[in-house]
Parts: sequence; C-alpha cells; structure tokens
Amino acid sequence: MRLFYVLYTWLFFVPVFVVLTILTAVTTIVGCLLGGEKIFAYYPGMLWSRLACYLALCPVKIRGREHLQPGKSYIFAANHQGAFDIFLIYGFLGVPIKWVMKAGIGKIPFVGTACRAAGFIFVDNSTPKAAARSVLEAERCLHKGASIAIFPEGSRTYTGKMIRFKKGAFQMAADQHLEIVPITLNGPFQVLPIGSLNLHRHAMEMVIHEPISIEGMDTSHKGLQVIADQTQQIIAEDLWPEFK
Repeated sequence: MRLFYVLYTWLFFVPVFVVLTILTAVTTIVGCLLGGEKIFAYYPGMLWSRLACYLALCPVKIRGREHLQPGKSYIFAANHQGAFDIFLIYGFLGVPIKWVMKAGIGKIPFVGTACRAAGFIFVDNSTPKAAARSVLEAERCLHKGASIAIFPEGSRTYTGKMIRFKKGAFQMAADQHLEIVPITLNGPFQVLPIGSLNLHRHAMEMVIHEPISIEGMDTSHKGLQVIADQTQQIIAEDLWPEFK
C-alpha cells in the first residue's frame, strides 16, 4: 500500500498539483490586476487548497466554524506543523484571508507573483526595521477590513510539537483592536513534515477556537508575550496526544 501511494504521489499528485498551481497563480494574477482582488485573492487559492488535500487522499475534519461571524475581521493564529497547514486553513476556514508569510515564498515562480497580486504580506526579518515594515504592511491590510492568517511560531516544527509563539500577531491585534482566533492543526506533520519530499496519506483536523478579545489586557511587550502564551495553551489543549 505504501508503494502504491509513493507511485501515486510522483506519477499523479505532483504533476497535477504543479499544473493546478500554475493555473491558480495565473488566474489570481490576472483577476487581481483587472480589479477583482476581493474575489480572485481568495477563491482560486481556496479551491487550489481543497483540491490539494483531496488529491493527496487525506480526510479532513473541521470543528468550530460556528465561532466566526460573517464579514468580521480577525487575526487567525495557528500552530505550524507542515506544508499542508496552508492548504488546510486556506481551503477549509471559510473566511477570506491575507497570509503573513516568509519572504522566501515570494521567490517561488508564479506563486510569489500571485501572492503579491493578492496582497499577501511577506515578512522580512533581516533587520528590525524591515520586520517593522512588514508589521505595518499587515496592519494596512487589516485597516481595509481583511482578516490575517499567521503562524506565530515563525517556522514549521521539526518534531510536531509547538515552539514558543512570537508577539507580532498579538501586537497587530492590539493595534487594530481585533480579536484573535486560535486554530489547532493536527495531521499536517504526518502528511508532509519539514525536510520531507514524500507525502504520507493521513487524516487532518482543524479546530477553530472561540475568538479572544485583548481589549483591556496588558499590551506592553511583556503583556503581549503573556497573551501569546495563553493563545498557545488554548491551541495545545486540542492537539493530538503525540504533539503535546
């Protein structure tokens, strides 16, 4: 069975996924350039993400969508298990979002151009000044009524277990008076962990928690770290046992 899945991955999934990625990127670029960012910055990527999960033969379970109000802006903060985290959130969250992502993604052919056209934010941590510019760019998107999705760990886990959350997402929430929605992701680590090129068929789950308001909380540097730690704890409560 494992041999079949390896053959399926390289002979079917990868070629089809590459074609879908190029088509999605081109559709996003053209649609956004023609003034349809509200539609084309979200729906092509959403369909691409769902198809990636379906083509990988990975069952998906979603819990907690009832916690979100239509038309309301949030900052979504999720643990970062693997590459399929993006497909799980983008495909099944059900809310148009702007991604905050590593600058390196902007160098991927087609994908980087499509992300820029869609208004996604690339984080440049090369200098404190560059990092501050990234935060300001994200806050401009929030000011326009968008929701932001971010991985506060900053990078994918090597073990499946979380590393300590950084404060950037929570600073944005404080500055823009927005609620934070913790998201627990289970399964992407088994499907495609960092450093692996081979897919593994495995169930995935996304748990959308109740929004957290930080109004009235201590938003000093120390206070924001406390909020980040509390958010991480909420996410940890619904992690599968092997990730706790």
